[in-house]
Amino acid sequence: MLGLAFAYLRDRALTTALNVLLLAIAVATLVLLLLFSTQISQRFERDAQGIDLVVGAKGSPLQLILSSIYQIDNPTGNIPLESVAMLRRDPSVARAVPLALGDNFRGFRIVGTEAAYLDIYGAKLAQGRLNAVDAEAVLGAAVARETGAKLGQKFLGSHGLGEDEGGSEHEHIPFTTVGILKPTGTVIDRLIVTSVESVWDAHGIAHDDEHAKGGEQERGHGHEAEHDTGHAAEHDRGPATSMSDAQGEMKPEVTALLVSYRNAYGAIRIPGMINRQTELQAAVPAIETARLLTLFGSAIDGARIFAWLLAATGGLAIFVALLNAARAREGDLALLRVMGASRTRVFGTIVLEGVLTAAAGALLGVLGGHLLLWLASRGFQTLSDLGLSAFVFHPGEAAIVGGVLLIGVLAALIPAARVFRTDLAQTLAQAS
Repeated sequence: MLGLAFAYLRDRALTTALNVLLLAIAVATLVLLLLFSTQISQRFERDAQGIDLVVGAKGSPLQLILSSIYQIDNPTGNIPLESVAMLRRDPSVARAVPLALGDNFRGFRIVGTEAAYLDIYGAKLAQGRLNAVDAEAVLGAAVARETGAKLGQKFLGSHGLGEDEGGSEHEHIPFTTVGILKPTGTVIDRLIVTSVESVWDAHGIAHDDEHAKGGEQERGHGHEAEHDTGHAAEHDRGPATSMSDAQGEMKPEVTALLVSYRNAYGAIRIPGMINRQTELQAAVPAIETARLLTLFGSAIDGARIFAWLLAATGGLAIFVALLNAARAREGDLALLRVMGASRTRVFGTIVLEGVLTAAAGALLGVLGGHLLLWLASRGFQTLSDLGLSAFVFHPGEAAIVGGVLLIGVLAALIPAARVFRTDLAQTLAQAS
């Protein structure tokens, strides 16, 4: 029965190929949407876990979240060091971790921060040590893998947050790799982590030990963060441009603060308190990411409906092809019956044609969906930064394949049912 079904499909190879292609396009679209939506949602959830609030310069709250948590946008600006001290004094704040952004190495962002930042993502060492000071750096797993960097290796940071920005290199302050992290499946895999003071030094921003000492004093309430420091990136007219004091000197600042609450009261009081200050804004990751995923979700739902309509169209094409084929070979099918083939066997042969066509389309579609995601993640830096993987299979793909196979079966049922209504004598007489 299987060999006969293959023979019939080869007999109309062009029609079969077109039907397979139509189904493959539908399945590839569905698989791509499934992988994209689930991985984006999971990645956003993992990266924002443990961060209740992001504090930064006035601007777009979504931009602040994207730049500070997911590292896929430009910062909204800089904020003064007093903001760190203010939040660390607040009894409702358990942790306030500063971020210093503005440089990259081969497209991987260099983040000046504290050891508490690594704790947020549960980062563990694969090699070396964690504490990076005085132009030392700890590399995320993806950075080490893609750059081939080793312990003790020196590299120069470039001005700007992306490799395509073409910023000048900070040749006076080379970084030394002192640690490499294990993979975490979070944003930190694609980051280079150093101290905030090292970022200040790379940009020629004067600072002294009083900044760190002040931070230690502000932690008298038991907060977890380690340094009261920040960063002022040196972008020309960019969103992270450093502020200047009255004498024109660069001032130490922070790009953003990642805040975790000590109690529920903080969630009620702190965002409003911060947003009332003209130089600061507070963005809640849960709200902004939900809004972003809602926008994504609407577009994905529309594309998913279109893909299923395309799959249904493929099923209709299979139905038409099998119906026409069944009519054209009624004599052959009647002859099979006379030679001893049962109605059930002939019926099964026609249904199997539909199933084989659908299976071929489903298989090609699954492979095509993963290939498209791989190409997209390599072609678009933002998708690459989000860590989308084409080598992860989702259980929902089995449901998609099952749905397409069902479409193939349903499309073949009516043509196959003609077997039970065929008058053998009349059909053979007409064939002769």
